[in-house]
Amino acid sequence: MIVHLVDGTYELFRQFYGLRSFRKGTDEPRGAALGVLHSVLQMIETGATHVGVATDHVIESFRNGLWSSYKTGEGVERALLAQFHPLEDALAAMGVAVWPMTELEADDALASAARIASGSADVEKVCIWTPDKDLAQCVRGTRVVQVDRRGGKIRDAEGVREKFGVEPALIPDFLALVGDAADGYPGIPGIGAVGAARLLNRHGPIESFPESALGKSRKLALLFKNLATLRTDAPLFCDVDELRWRGPTKAFEAVATKLGDERLVERAAKAPGAAAERRRP
Repeated sequence: MIVHLVDGTYELFRQFYGLRSFRKGTDEPRGAALGVLHSVLQMIETGATHVGVATDHVIESFRNGLWSSYKTGEGVERALLAQFHPLEDALAAMGVAVWPMTELEADDALASAARIASGSADVEKVCIWTPDKDLAQCVRGTRVVQVDRRGGKIRDAEGVREKFGVEPALIPDFLALVGDAADGYPGIPGIGAVGAARLLNRHGPIESFPESALGKSRKLALLFKNLATLRTDAPLFCDVDELRWRGPTKAFEAVATKLGDERLVERAAKAPGAAAERRRP
């Protein structure tokens, strides 16, 4: 089987700003959430059987306590924030495994789910659907890959090396050195992508660097590496079969009607695995 892990936060942002552009600046109150639901259904219609979606139930996480400038919900538009919880509820009603994260982030959930799923002998491949460079650290050979829908690319370990110049396991070190503006930490002054890759390929992880390599910036680099390192111990599920899509629950029709798109009900009812006798209460 192939397990599909979806970055719900990224997908919600993508749908929100895509719709705004299409509608010339106007927003639909639930348009982005509906877009994500249709997108997930399309995955199922085209053959996905095991699907999990991770979201940031709140934007802040434990990392904000480690670095005061780490990303927060400040600046995220209210019309977008208002769609997170309805999306999570709708996904659950649609019968999709959804992980709304609070202390940890959606990226941590994806990393944890990838670890659990890849540990099952029944799993042929794990696909992580996000372009977020943080998730490149989870790639393992050709078995755990990153799917960049926007760029139309599937990155295995060789693809990560080609893009960043380092092995997937060194991505936290790489990001610590070059920084990640989206997450709010600047990296180490004077070190760019080429220089970071050169240092890491020569010395290995930051902990193995000679003292002269980073000087007084070593402690800061290790802090940034801690920020960039995804946690893989979230207890999301025990058995990968918990991710199997068996059709919508009986509550889904009411949820879809409330969201204003009854087409979802028809699509979900016709999708593979959605036979009426298999519906859950």
